[in-house]
Amino acid sequence: MSKSVVASFQAKGHLIDSGLLSDALEAVQAAGATYRVIRLEIGKARNDESQLELEVTAPTNKVFDRVRADLMSLGLSETETQDAQFAVVDIEGTAPEGFYSTTNLATEVRVDGQWLAVQSQRMDATVVDDGGAFRCVKLRDLKKGQRLVVGFGGIRVTPYTTRKLQEGKFGFMQGGVSSERRLEAQVEEVVREWKRVRAEGRKVILVAGPVVVHVGAGPTLAAILKAGLVDGLLSGNALAVHDIEVALFGTSLGVELAHGRPAVHGHMHHMRAINTIRRCGSIQAAVQKKVLKGGVMHACVQAKVPFCLAGSIRDDGPLPDTEMDLIAAQSGYAKILEGAGLVVILSSMLHGIGTGNMIAADVLTVCVDIHPAVVSKLADRGSAQSQGIVTDVGAFLAVLAEQLGVAVRS
Repeated sequence: MSKSVVASFQAKGHLIDSGLLSDALEAVQAAGATYRVIRLEIGKARNDESQLELEVTAPTNKVFDRVRADLMSLGLSETETQDAQFAVVDIEGTAPEGFYSTTNLATEVRVDGQWLAVQSQRMDATVVDDGGAFRCVKLRDLKKGQRLVVGFGGIRVTPYTTRKLQEGKFGFMQGGVSSERRLEAQVEEVVREWKRVRAEGRKVILVAGPVVVHVGAGPTLAAILKAGLVDGLLSGNALAVHDIEVALFGTSLGVELAHGRPAVHGHMHHMRAINTIRRCGSIQAAVQKKVLKGGVMHACVQAKVPFCLAGSIRDDGPLPDTEMDLIAAQSGYAKILEGAGLVVILSSMLHGIGTGNMIAADVLTVCVDIHPAVVSKLADRGSAQSQGIVTDVGAFLAVLAEQLGVAVRS
């Protein structure tokens, strides 16, 4: 007969409003364990945080391992723990068995009785000892001989919790995804955070899909970029191709944006757009040669906004600027995301999910899409900081430009 395992976990934050308390209790039961609330101190004032200490009893080590992993992914930490354990990488790009896999929550490692913060926090990475400092490193980037954390001992995470309707904080859409909120009010909160983040010296990064161009919102996005209000643009080949197609031929996917009618031989336009840029050598060269005279990518070059275009198996051409090496593309995204405080995803589910996996939990994320399921997707994949706005991306950008004080030329 196996012996039951008893351990206590703790958390601090807006545990009730954020739903963390109920999520934690549900996780314990779902794993097949039981709990006892040892201590629950609920904040009395509006900005006070709550504190929780939870005793968990698991019937077997296997059940305990599951419940511990689930609770730590939510942001709870074991109350009693020893120093972290380490193992050495013996195969390039491969971790030893039992390695600790990170979440996007702020993480600390206990070494010689002291808690040390982990740098470059992101989900789905290892924690490597880098000469006494600790940082997140992807599996593929591990080098032979490096020491990394194994197991769950000596790991402490900080939950990301927000208080509903808290003044001065990013709190809209806390009630869930809805298309019934007034768009202007939602954008107003985005703009407030946009300005706060940049005032703090952190970046605002946009992740945009080709729908931005298809709905005719390219000029609005270009105006926002030219205004110097954006610190990076992440996308794929399609956004740039169809943006350049509009600039050169006035069509997107062969359809005239001005009239909504298919152009004669319009199906060839995106390929002719790609070929034009390839003849120039790059998007920047096309701008410098005055071949490309307008559009989103033109605005990026003119405003010196760094961009990364991640390629896929679907891409025609592709454009010379599109990074078809997936690992290199991920690295390009990660570099632009360094120092980000706000990420706005504009109708780009796959690139949005990829970006969400690269950022820490304190990076606010706004996902704008006409489909509620897409808006919910990031949060479902573990990006708790993601907030959603269900609307047409063109309408969102128009209100955004107006509230940012950006004039858009028709």
